[in-house]
Amino acid sequence: MIKLDGMLMIGSAGANIGKTELACALIKKFNKNKDIIGIKVTTIKERDGQCPRGGQGCGVCSSLDGNFCITEETGVNSDKDTARLLAAGASRVLWMRVMKTHLKEGLAALLDKIGADAVSLCESNSLRQVVKPGLFLMVRGKDSMMWKISADAVKKYADKVVVSDGSSFDFDIGRIKLLGGKWVMQEQATAIIMAGGDSSRMGMDKSVLAINGKPIVEIIAEQLRTSFSQILISANDAEKFAFLGLQIVPDRIQGQGPLMGIASALEASANEVNFVVACDIPHIDLAYVRKMLSLAKEADIVIPTTGDKEYEPLFAVYNKSALEAINEVLRTGGRKISDVFTRCKVSYIELKADRFANLNTRTEYEEFCKKYGT
Repeated sequence: MIKLDGMLMIGSAGANIGKTELACALIKKFNKNKDIIGIKVTTIKERDGQCPRGGQGCGVCSSLDGNFCITEETGVNSDKDTARLLAAGASRVLWMRVMKTHLKEGLAALLDKIGADAVSLCESNSLRQVVKPGLFLMVRGKDSMMWKISADAVKKYADKVVVSDGSSFDFDIGRIKLLGGKWVMQEQATAIIMAGGDSSRMGMDKSVLAINGKPIVEIIAEQLRTSFSQILISANDAEKFAFLGLQIVPDRIQGQGPLMGIASALEASANEVNFVVACDIPHIDLAYVRKMLSLAKEADIVIPTTGDKEYEPLFAVYNKSALEAINEVLRTGGRKISDVFTRCKVSYIELKADRFANLNTRTEYEEFCKKYGT
């Protein structure tokens, strides 16, 4: 699968539910500062089957000569999706018709035309099977929960499912950012980096261990800055972390472990939803984090599991609604984060080992540096 940070892909659950309206709105928002290439992909399952674009008798797909065809839109005075993208301000608009079995081949030809580093906005479901874009949004109708086959196959990858009534959305496009040619989505949530531990297994302060010349805590903060509206550092030594330029939140009572750090940071947070992460996790899978954030709508805490009753409480989402239970555990002398779980509504989500690595020991740190560092 090819990673294209400069591509924002929009899929849809069905036809005529606002996908192109969303695409046009995003082009209008960002085209003043950046050339954005519009892309429309029509995937053809069978040469002689029903055309997904115009139905029986359209002829657009049956006329395809070869495995794919890429054409460029030149007119703005029609109701075609490609013309609407061009009229919205796209610098170019390309339409790719491609056999489903030749998506990779078609993609390679498309990238030859626009360049792998191009900033683009692509309407497609099926292309998500071969591309990992910077962002993948999916649009569904307000009054329908039905998903067409091509949408159902990729909806698990969606960074956000946007609900549309055909002209408006339940989503603020101001949350979308284009930073250095990379599409990102900022959550109305706080990220809390836990940097106050004693690092006993490491034998030294993990938070300032260097990878590629930067402390781990700084690497983590850089990954989170574009995705969260607020970042807090849970630590008692404010001077040590002043270089980050972030708010430092000390424990209200020191010496009571990470649960007190979580409680103190939640009280200081400006948001209801909070992602808590330890300072020894240098690579954060933000797509996975967004899935946890989405589950937080129905729970007080979202906890990843890596095995039978193996929890990752310092890579988890805590709503402020969990504060009462957390404080009750602390008042009764409890220190284990898991003691809170029976007092809250908790949602558990599987975390695969290949998507998560924390550095607890010197050996793990040195092996990580050999693999990813310099």
